[in-house]
Amino acid sequence: MLALVRKPASLRQPRRIDERTSDMNASAKMETAEILRIRLGVLQREHRDLDLAIAAIEDRGLPEPLTIRRLKKQKLALKDRIARIEDELTPDIIA
Repeated sequence: MLALVRKPASLRQPRRIDERTSDMNASAKMETAEILRIRLGVLQREHRDLDLAIAAIEDRGLPEPLTIRRLKKQKLALKDRIARIEDELTPDIIA
């Protein structure tokens, strides 16, 4: 049987609490940034898809004003969400 051997507490280098917290915060920030980048990509694709859908409806010849207006509102809402995420991903620069 394999036994795990730990150094005695007197030989271990204790880590300060603020170092551990900063490591956890950095890790959490990286994960959050990754999630935001993925979400941003999804929203940008949805925005492009709506743009293509609007163009396809307009090209058909029989305009559907209510459908086009609804799709344009969705597209604008996506644009706002994209802008919010981009703001979160962009670091604040204090001049």
